[in-house]
Amino acid sequence: MRRFCWICLIMLVGLCSAVAFLRFSVSVVSAASHSVTQAKLLKTSAKATLSVPAVSVPTISVPAGDTLYSAKRGEAVVTVARRYLGQTSYLTSSELSDAIRKANGDYAGTFFKANQQVLIPGILPAPIVEKMIPVQRDFEARAIYLTAIMAASDHGVRIVKQWRAVGGNAVVFDIKDSDGSVNIPFDYPLLGQHHVVIHDLPKYIRFLHSENMHAIARVAIFRDQHLVETHPELAVKSRKTGQPWRENGKLVWTDSSNPKVQDYDIALAKAAAEAGADEIQFDYVRFPAEGDQKDASFNFETAHPGWHRSDVITDFLKRAYAQIHPSGALLSLDVFGVMAWQRPADLNHTGQDIVGMAKYSDVISPMIYPSHFFKMDGYDHPGDAPEHFIGESMARFEKITAGSGVVIRPWLQAFRWRTKTYSPDYIKVQVLTAKEKGGIGFLFWNAANDYSKPYIAMPEMKASAGKYFRGDELPKTMQASLAHAN
Repeated sequence: MRRFCWICLIMLVGLCSAVAFLRFSVSVVSAASHSVTQAKLLKTSAKATLSVPAVSVPTISVPAGDTLYSAKRGEAVVTVARRYLGQTSYLTSSELSDAIRKANGDYAGTFFKANQQVLIPGILPAPIVEKMIPVQRDFEARAIYLTAIMAASDHGVRIVKQWRAVGGNAVVFDIKDSDGSVNIPFDYPLLGQHHVVIHDLPKYIRFLHSENMHAIARVAIFRDQHLVETHPELAVKSRKTGQPWRENGKLVWTDSSNPKVQDYDIALAKAAAEAGADEIQFDYVRFPAEGDQKDASFNFETAHPGWHRSDVITDFLKRAYAQIHPSGALLSLDVFGVMAWQRPADLNHTGQDIVGMAKYSDVISPMIYPSHFFKMDGYDHPGDAPEHFIGESMARFEKITAGSGVVIRPWLQAFRWRTKTYSPDYIKVQVLTAKEKGGIGFLFWNAANDYSKPYIAMPEMKASAGKYFRGDELPKTMQASLAHAN
């Protein structure tokens, strides 16, 4: 029995020794295998490292006046152009888009790849600061009118260049239109946030100057739907209700005699002059002429007892002229053509006393569109009698402003409304008649900015050696042109 136990004990010890030896052997083999594998990996890694050649990253040369942009995946060329437009000398995003394509090897794609390096040309070293080009009040401006939206567009740029090519030398463009929309950046408490169309007014004026154009900034004064709706306390009041007064159902007129309204419009005009505008043109510088006039009440009736509407307009112009004229900019006024007849009813309604207005302006621009003289002087179709109505209007305006020194520069009809004879010859008749009656220069109005007939008539008039106009041009001391305006 004891012998059996000793035998079992000896066998158990042997078994344990065998297991320990086996574990040691496996451990040694595993460690050796790991060392071999690690050595192979290091060897392979070393070979891989030695076999990869050094990669040189190409550097993009950025010309002076350009900058480099790293595009996002799928970003459109025009999107990048809009991002940088305000920092460049280009006027429109499509102009800048074309320039970006050209600067990047005539890039033909619509979208960029992720992290694609894009050259942006025409970067301005600083925002443009433009100065007006002073001219005498009798400068012969030959102008067309552009809405703000048109002025800021590619088509508007083409119109300006075409007008220059046929003999024009001036452009009237909207700063504030008759709905009260302000089209330029302008910080004023009464205005607040507004939709800007011409984002960089000094840049736009520099473009006009680079085209040898006299820049005329139009400001619609007292007809201002936006201001009436946002500040009803500034509107003309109804005597019956005490609420804002309506002209034929439309809520559009501010109180022309309210000092806050006047200060707002003068501040806007001064901002345009400071941006480089050569001339500030006031339109709707009057009282409402239609609607229930007896129901309309105004601030001046209590603030200045005994005043008439004409006193308000003249006093306003006196204040405006004193603040605008020292800048060097001309001040011009748009007035009804019918005011040349000096009818009491017209004067009492509008307040446009031409004699008083002439004292505080450089230029008066009567709107003497033949088609607008309804049933006057015995003509059933005044639109087809441009010689009579242009001639009679100009003669009357010259007479009532005699001795004032003010220049009469008329608005002429460049649209087909209420006439069967609208043509290039119709344009020529108006210009010739206005000049023969003492007019200096002219302004063409077309609400749609379609000047196809004046384009045809202008070269013919220009070739007539002073018959239709003198041919004045801006002084030779021009401002620096936009680098990419042409």
